[in-house]
Amino acid sequence: MKRFACPSLTRRLFAIAILLSLLSANAIAQPKFSVVGFFTAKQDRAHISFVHEANRFFAEQAEKNNFVYDSTDDWTNLNAEFLAKYQVILFFDTRPEAPEQRAAFEKYMKNGGAWMGFHFAGFALTPSAYPQNWDWYHNEFIGSGQYKGNTWRPTSANLKVEARKHPALKGLPKVFKSSPNEWYSWEKDITQNRDIQILLSIDSTSFPLGTGPKKHEIWHSGYYPVAWTNKKYKMIYSNMGHNDIDYEGKTNRELSYQFANTVQNKFVLNSLFWLAGVKK
Repeated sequence: MKRFACPSLTRRLFAIAILLSLLSANAIAQPKFSVVGFFTAKQDRAHISFVHEANRFFAEQAEKNNFVYDSTDDWTNLNAEFLAKYQVILFFDTRPEAPEQRAAFEKYMKNGGAWMGFHFAGFALTPSAYPQNWDWYHNEFIGSGQYKGNTWRPTSANLKVEARKHPALKGLPKVFKSSPNEWYSWEKDITQNRDIQILLSIDSTSFPLGTGPKKHEIWHSGYYPVAWTNKKYKMIYSNMGHNDIDYEGKTNRELSYQFANTVQNKFVLNSLFWLAGVKK
């Protein structure tokens, strides 16, 4: 006995197949989340080099991992209307200075926004061009207070994973070698802050860290956190973000890159997806 498909049923099934195909394509095309990076890129060639490298890296990763990435050096964009478009914001090399920009950022974070800051974004020193004149940001939010000192020259360090169960550290080895960096020490001991969870620290196998020429620029011992989160906010601060530049030879040639490190990049991407609330 021959069976014939009902023309109307065939048309309906065909229409459903097309609809499902369109829905599937739309789901694939729909970005997972949106990120914006704020930067200044006007002082210190090492920081400028990092900013340009970071913008390239996040743009490439946005294409690979299906999220939106924008960047801006216009800090007046740090306002409620602009920030509402983004699930995560990044500070690459500085912080906002205008009171209204600072207020908008604080409100964004207290309302559930997410942030990742790198290296000089946490810097403050009184007196300097970047004095500690923002207590909420430096003392409460990041929690480290003022800058205290640094290593020199930029050198790689062995970084120890301190919170193995944290999503930002998923798949990382217990200890890994970082890209060359200028490492900061801080005024406040964040190990005494109950709101701070340290993610990465300098492993003791790194010492001596730095090459000088000044003695205080070489660290021989101590405990130095380099990445942490404040559990009251969706945030991660990472001290990485200073490329090595040939200042001594006066060529200003870039000698190292932050994102030329597969394991360190994994930490950055894990952090980004965790902050956005999306599984990688």
